Amino acid sequence: MQWTTVGIGFAAVIELTIAYGQLPWIALVLAFSFGVYGFVKKRVGSQVTAMTSLSVETAVLTPFAIVVVSIIALSGASTIASEGPAHFWWMAASGVITAVPLLFFGASARRLPMTTIGLLQYFAPVLQFLIAVLFLGEHMGPERWIGFGIVWLALLLLTTDMVLSVRRNAGLRKAALVV
Repeated sequence: MQWTTVGIGFAAVIELTIAYGQLPWIALVLAFSFGVYGFVKKRVGSQVTAMTSLSVETAVLTPFAIVVVSIIALSGASTIASEGPAHFWWMAASGVITAVPLLFFGASARRLPMTTIGLLQYFAPVLQFLIAVLFLGEHMGPERWIGFGIVWLALLLLTTDMVLSVRRNAGLRKAALVV
């Protein structure tokens, strides 16, 4: 069933590629990166604390961030100092606002099965989609609705398969305990 859902997801990518006239590469990179991040967090995160894991991530990404910030500052496009102290403090607060959910995710990745983590990672995109459409007036043409419908069909089938698999495994465990 999982390969079927991958095929359905691929059909959605083809539909959106035809509708847009180009590959939706940003969406694909984001989806792939979230999946890889969750997988790595599950594998590595189970061996270290959430704080240690986030500290290592920060240490690895800091040199890249310094380069990007330097390039922006040297190009004259930096607004961190030119827009007043409130702007600076909002930018500083965004680090905390980002770090807290990452700490919670790292802690939960140690405790939850990968299937649960995978399902939970759909909440943020769903909420972003709902906010965009319902509150910010994001235009959704028919081709986008078709693409989203195909993706959600694949997710519904995948979720159903995972739930049934968990129930089957729970039943097998109970049967093994009885014997």
